[in-house]
Amino acid sequence: MSILTFTIHCPDHETASELADALLGQHLVACANILNPVESRYHWQGKLMRETEVPLEVKTRPALEREVESVVCALHPYDVPPIVRSECRANSDYEAWVREVTGG
Repeated sequence: MSILTFTIHCPDHETASELADALLGQHLVACANILNPVESRYHWQGKLMRETEVPLEVKTRPALEREVESVVCALHPYDVPPIVRSECRANSDYEAWVREVTGG
């Protein structure tokens, strides 16, 4: 088995916390990590932007990819929520725990 890790940049800690609680409350993710703020620089509508964002990292089963993305898109305040995901391997006990917690 593999796990899917999402990294979602949020405008503030409150948004990251709300997303984490929603995903955990629906058992769509096994855990959520709210990381330290970062400075993000990006192009948006023809301008170079510089903002402080709070990264949220969540882990789940690949089968729940669409459901996780749907919840994030519904709750995230950005027009284009930055949702980056990667499939990875973890130790077997951790993968079993992710599967158990997310109903797999």
